[in-house]
Amino acid sequence: MAERKAFPLRLDPAVHEALQRWADADLRSVNAQIEFLLRRALQQAGRLDGKSPAAPPAQSEEPGGAS
Repeated sequence: MAERKAFPLRLDPAVHEALQRWADADLRSVNAQIEFLLRRALQQAGRLDGKSPAAPPAQSEEPGGAS
């Protein structure tokens, strides 16, 4: 498995609770949900370079209702 960079992240409790609900709906951990969202945002912004590990396969339709 590729090496992971660990770092502390401070979140507003309401943001964490919303992420937890979304992660639960998508059957992911909060950590995996945050990484999924960051990767998607980076890809959409054209900022994810080719050296980065491949993103996990995206779900065709997200159960959480977000696009």
